[in-house]
Amino acid sequence: MRILIVANHNTGRFAPFVTEQVKAIRDKGEDVDFYGVHGYGITGYLSNIGALKAKIREYQPQVIHAHYGLSGLLANLQRSVPVITTYHGSDIHSKGLNLILSKMCMRLSAYNIFVTRHLQKQAGYHGSNQCVQPCGIDTKTIFAMDCNEARKQLGWSLETKYVLFSSAFDNAVKNSALAKAAVDKLHAVQLVEMKGFTRQQVNLALNAANCILMTSHREGSPQVIKEAMACGTPIVTVNVGDVKERLDGLDGCYVSQERSVDELANALSRILTSVGRTAGRDRIFSDGLDNSQIADKIISIYKQCLQ
Repeated sequence: MRILIVANHNTGRFAPFVTEQVKAIRDKGEDVDFYGVHGYGITGYLSNIGALKAKIREYQPQVIHAHYGLSGLLANLQRSVPVITTYHGSDIHSKGLNLILSKMCMRLSAYNIFVTRHLQKQAGYHGSNQCVQPCGIDTKTIFAMDCNEARKQLGWSLETKYVLFSSAFDNAVKNSALAKAAVDKLHAVQLVEMKGFTRQQVNLALNAANCILMTSHREGSPQVIKEAMACGTPIVTVNVGDVKERLDGLDGCYVSQERSVDELANALSRILTSVGRTAGRDRIFSDGLDNSQIADKIISIYKQCLQ
């Protein structure tokens, strides 16, 4: 089967969750190619239509898999190849024009994938050609290792308590002010932003940290939480995206129902003083969130659309 991936490429690269999912699909023997969208907003995306159609003529895909609503809408401007669109979060919960355009995409797409039940509900789409399917993670790239060895490779102190922030401090959606306020209440604890890391460094940081902290205003199905689970890293997070579902009953993980500095600080304090690693990696496999497991499900959707 020939599959064309359509996704944003403004940063000069595709998002890791896209490329890692594609790797898993290729490992199943499928032929996959990419079209990278360059441009911002509806006019920027629409300016790609000529180049996308040329890519379709050249590659002759049997299905197109678009990531995010605007990419899906662009892909659906041709009607010769069925389009599967995955909605990851900002295309739905940012509302406004993005949601309107995403709803147009839903009506045009052969199949729609929502990464969480909340996004599916918020989208208000009632067609039968849809499912809830979170993105998986590459458990060969993200895996548990010795904490001290990870710290040595990163140049971190072996004695310091480290809390890893889930993203860059300057990403407004991630609400770093709340994270900083919570950590400031603790003694001798360093908050580290996850910014500019390679995939290898992400794995090292998750293993080197005592805990990861997420305080985002909005999320879809955050990859970093699943990656922390795969490393056995303790987690403190606000109730956002699908984290409650992912972490339900998992010892060493705490989901705050309120965006309270004191509640988050107390949770961090308990975890930093008494919690080792978690059984999160086992949960990833039991929930079917390894990329190989996800690839099987995605390929079955492709085949369904071809039928």
